[in-house]
Amino acid sequence: MTTTAERLARLLERWFAGGVPVRLRTWDGSEAGPPDAPVVVLHSRRALRRLLWRPGELGLAQAYIAGDLDIEGDLAEGLGAVWRSVRERGLSPAAPGPGERVAALATALRLGAIGPRPPEPGPARARLRGPLHSTARDRAAISHHYDLSNDWYALLLDDSMAYSCGYWTRPGAPGYGPADAQRDKLELICRKLALAPGAHLLDVGCGWGSLALYAAREFEARVTAVTLSRQQRDFVRDRVREQGLQDLVEVDLRHHREMDGGGFDAVAAVEMGEHVGRAEYPAFARHLHALLRPEGRLLVQQMSRSCDAPGGGRFIESYIAPDMHMRPLGETVGLLEAAGLEVRAVESLREHYARTIAAWHRTLEERWAAFVALEGEQTARVWRLYLAGSGLAFAQGRMGVDQILAVRTGPGGSAGMGATPHRWYRDDR
Repeated sequence: MTTTAERLARLLERWFAGGVPVRLRTWDGSEAGPPDAPVVVLHSRRALRRLLWRPGELGLAQAYIAGDLDIEGDLAEGLGAVWRSVRERGLSPAAPGPGERVAALATALRLGAIGPRPPEPGPARARLRGPLHSTARDRAAISHHYDLSNDWYALLLDDSMAYSCGYWTRPGAPGYGPADAQRDKLELICRKLALAPGAHLLDVGCGWGSLALYAAREFEARVTAVTLSRQQRDFVRDRVREQGLQDLVEVDLRHHREMDGGGFDAVAAVEMGEHVGRAEYPAFARHLHALLRPEGRLLVQQMSRSCDAPGGGRFIESYIAPDMHMRPLGETVGLLEAAGLEVRAVESLREHYARTIAAWHRTLEERWAAFVALEGEQTARVWRLYLAGSGLAFAQGRMGVDQILAVRTGPGGSAGMGATPHRWYRDDR
């Protein structure tokens, strides 16, 4: 007698040339597939029903978020094993044709999985309204991700609340961890921007203020910080008061398009350019140029993807970062140059992000009960899937992140920069 798992394995074989890349365990306890492959557990017929109603990445993600589907063991390791199995065996899922769809429905009917569309998992998907990248829609997109709660991010991040790629100068050294990597990243940015006492820095998309506070506290720079998240704005204001930096740091709830004037000595945009949008980025780059004084420096830290996968994927854009757009590094460099900026240095931090996300993922697992208590198990499962999947993408080179240093040249092409960049990486200022 053919078991439930065997039926499903045979169905998947029609979509994967060379065999099924996983081992299946179904709700009746039966198993099928390669014995040494990652084990995918379907806890109920509802997992199959979700995939019938919404085939592809989003259906799989929703089945996982709802708890209808699991990968046995550590999720990141399981996803990595699936990717390796697919790559090593030269497998590629084909788009289901009419024959595959009929076969899927027939199998689901035999297994009693046909039924109404299951309700979506608890965490709300982003459903944004209005013109793409209008101020109101951008504010809603940022709020969807960053206003989850300050308590959530405080539990996940280190005390600096830096929510971007760290710079791991001593990975593996005793006592060196994510907080040290974030401090080293902030130090590197400030040095690349040549901050000094009295220099005026614009921090675009300031997050929870890690760079603004560090630049003011350690370099005595004056900082104007802007964000679209009300919770972030309030958090930064509280920290400014706690650290006695009111004379140096001003934080506003404002869209970057609302910044007027100029004359800044330095501008930083740390992992916010991904939210700007494809059509809007040329104007964004021109605006950054206009905000700088001659010989003023720009530091863009930004994620990248290949030209055939510019977004974050259906899951990321639905549950994590709606309206996100990433492009190949070269395109971003070209857009900055087209705006009149001279690109002086590019540094890849891809491996650094794999380490950073792995640290966040460990924190999530170690404090799992606390995260569940804050926002519920389904939200915690969203973040487990997000961190596991994105960490894997950076580790495997499917995503990148880079620091791009540019300058608005002065009269006659002067850049006001030293002959060598050695001071960026020295241990003392």
